[in-house]
Amino acid sequence: MCSVLMKPQVHVSDHPLLKHKLTLLRDVNTKHRQFRELVGEMAKLLCYEATADLWLQDWPVETPMGHVVGHKLYSEIGLVPILRAGLGMVDGLLEMIPGSQVWHLGIYRDEKTLRPVEYYNKLPVEPTVQLCLILDPMLATGGSASAAVEVLKRWGVERIKFVGLIGAPEGIEHLTSAHPDVHIYLAAVDERLNDIGFIVPGLGDAGDRQFGTG
Repeated sequence: MCSVLMKPQVHVSDHPLLKHKLTLLRDVNTKHRQFRELVGEMAKLLCYEATADLWLQDWPVETPMGHVVGHKLYSEIGLVPILRAGLGMVDGLLEMIPGSQVWHLGIYRDEKTLRPVEYYNKLPVEPTVQLCLILDPMLATGGSASAAVEVLKRWGVERIKFVGLIGAPEGIEHLTSAHPDVHIYLAAVDERLNDIGFIVPGLGDAGDRQFGTG
């Protein structure tokens, strides 16, 4: 078993629907429209698992048949897609948590150094959420994810989780070592990175395949 899977902060779903959709996502013959739809559907399923420990408060309501004390989400939640591939995951999570705020971070990986470069940040001056979900389909080197966590921690967010589709052992090791308090939710962990920093077997460039630019 891959050693990163033994880490308590790494959560890899075993859900049959995710396995089915991931297979379609990997297929080189899947066109970009279906690819985008699959990314959104998988994000929605992963959201269910990543939010299992959300804080609740009692909330009384009247039903047609009487009174009951139900529950309401207590925390304000921020969705932080890493541009541009993370954009495809936003709608799926917004369907599940429509009251979420969405903050955009632009971080790209320098193709020569494989280091993250931040080029866009639209976070407000003060934190307005208690939990941030970083969204990026691929956790490859882990550099962009780690940089995003650093930005959010400097901003003042206390709870941060990473939600992706596929992770490489190298990227998971990087993120968990740099930020052991950040839990990671994935549909699969693949074999390795190749010499240009792509996940193998992976699914190629998630941004290009979503937006038809590859």
